[in-house]
Amino acid sequence: MFYATLLTSPANPALDPALVDSLRNAWGGGEAQWLSVDEAAEFQLETKPDNQWAVWQDLQGMAVDLIIQPEQGRRKKMLLADMDSTMIQQECIDELADEAGVGDHVKDITARAMNGELDFEGALIERVGLLKGLDENVIAKVLAERITLMPGGRALLATMKANGGYAALVSGGFTAFTAYVASALGFDENRANTLHIENGKLTGDVGHPILGREAKVQALEDISARLGISEFDVIAVGDGANDLGMLGRAGAGVALHAKPSVAAQCDIRINHGDLTALLYLQGYSKAEFAA
Repeated sequence: MFYATLLTSPANPALDPALVDSLRNAWGGGEAQWLSVDEAAEFQLETKPDNQWAVWQDLQGMAVDLIIQPEQGRRKKMLLADMDSTMIQQECIDELADEAGVGDHVKDITARAMNGELDFEGALIERVGLLKGLDENVIAKVLAERITLMPGGRALLATMKANGGYAALVSGGFTAFTAYVASALGFDENRANTLHIENGKLTGDVGHPILGREAKVQALEDISARLGISEFDVIAVGDGANDLGMLGRAGAGVALHAKPSVAAQCDIRINHGDLTALLYLQGYSKAEFAA
């Protein structure tokens, strides 16, 4: 058995019941269950439809996300999340670069690296080098003035943890930012890269080994083994090319507002919903969200 989930933006919930019923009838699905009025619904299917992606494309034009996944094991025991443009709405290194006066150049490198056009490690070393001489106090300034949490993150963490889940934040960004985000949202642990600082200034160097694509896969392996759960029990979320390894290995790999080249390699693509979409995918209704 499978579940088809349809959802839209919580900021502009306009999921038409007629659309849900029409698709359910066309695919011979079970009775629709509304997880949140006007926002998210699901129904059971005996088989995965052949025209899933054609329908998905049509629904994208209506600002509706469609996900089809096996019924068994939908509710996961661990969340493994990227940080930049996933749990927060910014790329931290781009915000630091703005303060250093090299914002446009660094943003271009970041975009190309996240799209898989550049080697992640080389691109990170180059971008950090451009921050050399920046006052370390700028990190706190950026955190206070420029960083905003992605909508739905608090509900996602609170609900999964209230149901016995574990949450790990793994980022190709920096520990100064992951520590803040992990604390704000309730992650159980966080892993990221370390900016080198001497005499109150960024040196332009980053600690090695650099946490990139393979390190995120390693985190998936290490943490799931430590918890005594399988990789199938993990829901992972990210948006960049360096997330593809963990998204492919996790039981549910969610491309959230991802670069097109990244989303194309994932079966679960959220382009309109926020982080609460990860709860709807697991069959949680809005009434079950933890405060």
